[in-house]
Amino acid sequence: MGEIKNSIIIFAVFTILLGLIYPLVITGISQLAFPTQANGNLIKENGVVIGSQLIGQDFSSPQYFHSRPSAIDYNSSTSSGSNLGPDSKKLIDNVTQNLEAVKTENNLPGNARVPADLVEMSASGLEGYIYVDSAMIQVSRIAHARNISESEVKKVINDNQELPLLGNPIVNVLKLNLALNKLKT
Repeated sequence: MGEIKNSIIIFAVFTILLGLIYPLVITGISQLAFPTQANGNLIKENGVVIGSQLIGQDFSSPQYFHSRPSAIDYNSSTSSGSNLGPDSKKLIDNVTQNLEAVKTENNLPGNARVPADLVEMSASGLEGYIYVDSAMIQVSRIAHARNISESEVKKVINDNQELPLLGNPIVNVLKLNLALNKLKT
């Protein structure tokens, strides 16, 4: 009977320590040390949350930078990729369709090289970043749609570039589009 009593006490102590106290302590430390990150890297405009820099959004208007394609239509409640294999006909059809759409909407020649992140879906379906090369492909379309110079659009890209620890420079699509909205047209 003593073993059962000890087991119940140990269970209760660990449940309180690991199930309540530990998460509260870690949450408190996170809020103090990294408040922006702990709250989802939210971007606010005029005190209103308009998105997170970590979660991609669907921008389809020609006057905005377009995000990476999403297998879940940017629905943040269901993070998921397509789970299609590399030889899947559906995957090949999706990538081909995305490739043609990017070339058409950006007025690119048929033999133009298009970065993979503009035609392939991310594993989460919620990627908020694209490579700088992918943003540069969209410059002409955006400049024309906004009736501004391409150099102004390129400046927005250059001003918002981030250099990851490893890999090529990236830009956050939501931040780019907010910067575009601040331009005088």
